[in-house]
Amino acid sequence: MRLLDRLDCRQADSGEERQAIFRLRYQAYLREGAIEPHISESFSDRYDEMTNAYLFGVYLDDDLVSSIRIHMVCQDHPYSPSVDAFRDILQPEIDAGKTITDTSRFVTDEKLSRLHRGLPYITVRLPWLAARHFRPGQAFAAVRPEHQAFYRRTFNCRMICGPRPYPGLTKPLCLMATRPSTAAEDVQRRYPHFRSSFSERRLLFEREPAQSTLIQKPAPATLPPELKAAGA
Repeated sequence: MRLLDRLDCRQADSGEERQAIFRLRYQAYLREGAIEPHISESFSDRYDEMTNAYLFGVYLDDDLVSSIRIHMVCQDHPYSPSVDAFRDILQPEIDAGKTITDTSRFVTDEKLSRLHRGLPYITVRLPWLAARHFRPGQAFAAVRPEHQAFYRRTFNCRMICGPRPYPGLTKPLCLMATRPSTAAEDVQRRYPHFRSSFSERRLLFEREPAQSTLIQKPAPATLPPELKAAGA
């Protein structure tokens, strides 16, 4: 809770903010061996440009310390990386008229995450607030196998599908899910900092009507040559 008071969480709207996030991503994924080195030292993908995507940066004293991306998926906006990776599981949910959230690209600054052990819990608070704001039937996250315990412990997540190839990464991810309406009481009892007000959620997620009605349909996936060679 003390750390939450020091942090600023906001959507990355400017090109400068987005580029800083893409550089942080590159450092995090390169460190984990999930991507190959690239001369740009930046890592982004076509999903960042979709208008159902919410790209957040978390800042400590104006320095970027973590980032996470959330897609709001429904029949009108049926696009996200997990939909592409786990289409046989998620497409029936979309076709049935359900709304889901898809969380991806969760990264933190290595040094500051060691110094501030609560930083991951502050960062994943954002998709939790998205679930409380948009009230989807289920919230999904693509997760490295070794990170399953964190999501299970924090959100009462269950594994839906084992590891599969995932867009843009050389390491497979599994699919986990939770029902926010069912898990809310237990999660917020154990993690009081996950509580929020309507006004906070509105400031984080509401957009101008033009932003929320236009959707960029994804082009066929194109990966950098070094990712293709690595089998991403």
